[in-house]
Amino acid sequence: MPERPVTALPLVSMNAADPTNTLMDKIVNLCKRRGVIFQSADIYGGFRSTYDYGPIGSLILRNVKDAWWKTMVQVRHDIVGIDAAILSPPAVWEASGHLENFTDPLVDCKECNERFREDQLDDPLSCPACGAKNSFTEARAFNLMFKTHAGPVEGSGHDVYLRPETAQGMFTNFKLVLETSRKKPPFGIAQIGKSFRNEITPGNFVFRTREFEQMEMEFFVPPEQAEEWYQYWCEQRMKWYIDLGIPEDQLRLRPHDQDELSHYSSGTSDVEFLFPWGWGELEGIANRGDYDLRQHSEHSGEKLTYFDPDLGEHYFPHVIEPAAGATRSMMAFLLAAYDEETVNDGVRTVLRFDPHIAPYKIAILPLSKKDTITPIAHQVFDLVKERWMVDYDETQNIGKRYRRQDELGTPYCVTIDFETLEDQSVTVRDRDSMKQDRVGIDRLVDYLSERLP
Repeated sequence: MPERPVTALPLVSMNAADPTNTLMDKIVNLCKRRGVIFQSADIYGGFRSTYDYGPIGSLILRNVKDAWWKTMVQVRHDIVGIDAAILSPPAVWEASGHLENFTDPLVDCKECNERFREDQLDDPLSCPACGAKNSFTEARAFNLMFKTHAGPVEGSGHDVYLRPETAQGMFTNFKLVLETSRKKPPFGIAQIGKSFRNEITPGNFVFRTREFEQMEMEFFVPPEQAEEWYQYWCEQRMKWYIDLGIPEDQLRLRPHDQDELSHYSSGTSDVEFLFPWGWGELEGIANRGDYDLRQHSEHSGEKLTYFDPDLGEHYFPHVIEPAAGATRSMMAFLLAAYDEETVNDGVRTVLRFDPHIAPYKIAILPLSKKDTITPIAHQVFDLVKERWMVDYDETQNIGKRYRRQDELGTPYCVTIDFETLEDQSVTVRDRDSMKQDRVGIDRLVDYLSERLP
């Protein structure tokens, strides 16, 4: 079943911004066609800025989160995980400063009534929707938090907020985690979870949405070690994306200018990815000082200091915060993995995922649905299903099934054919090289174990 030769170099490049959004259009099309990402409430015409992750997308997103969790929690002895509540009382957000400061400048066009973030307008005098000149209202602060009510009665005493970030749950639980985990600075608390921001102008597919997932870690350190740990986490977080397959020339670490820094931050750097529209943030690494613990200590009345027995004194740990977007990271992995090449006068689309990110690691493809082959195909599936996520596909001709798995980014296809009945071997096809090896069923798990995580 030869598929070579490859007669052209990749058709799509991510080495520069794509002003026509050709790549973005292809990704959006592939996402819907292959079950990666759907518009939420699609049968009702869709709900703006919300997306559902389909059978393939939910696997990719889970793999991104699992890869982050393994790196940040599983293989480290100095970081523990929590899962804090999404709903919080106003007191939390008053202490954190979100009630007062978590705002964007909102303007309305008086001609078409569209709303925009003033700081994201290319021309502050011209409406991008209708072209009207000097039609904007005065900018006003728009708080990005979603408010709702707890209990059967509405009113200020029953107000609660959907968290706009996962960080505060780690600060408010600092004392309890410190006591129960038996850790001491430097140590971290990590969390993956949903956050909600009432964005004025969401857009660029899943890059900016009102509901999204974050992967955040708060690393609590002695004050004098803060700068050293800040540099460490900047390096480690860049390395994570590179190790999982994003080319270095599509990433950069951009330190914030002084006028960009939050009032509590002595240093912040963003890991940015070269999206089709230009550079965009995947993750921020911030040296937050002791602002958060001091604020919550003052507002709650709880003592949130750490007693250092060696120094014989209490201090507020400083915090280094790497905060990544799970959904943004998934989008970056999709874009970086997308490739096209000409094979036998046809275009092959392939997602060259690192195996850790690929939704399926293996596809089991019986050449025929005949009763003679199906039992062996099920046997092979049973051999590998406990260790890896596996797809089983017995419809269409084998060439089309290979192409489907290429578009899903599946690293290896295992074909069971009529020769299998004679030699108890299968054909294993490599996604990237399209090379095929004949492997005995009794050696298949060892063969794949050498190539897959």
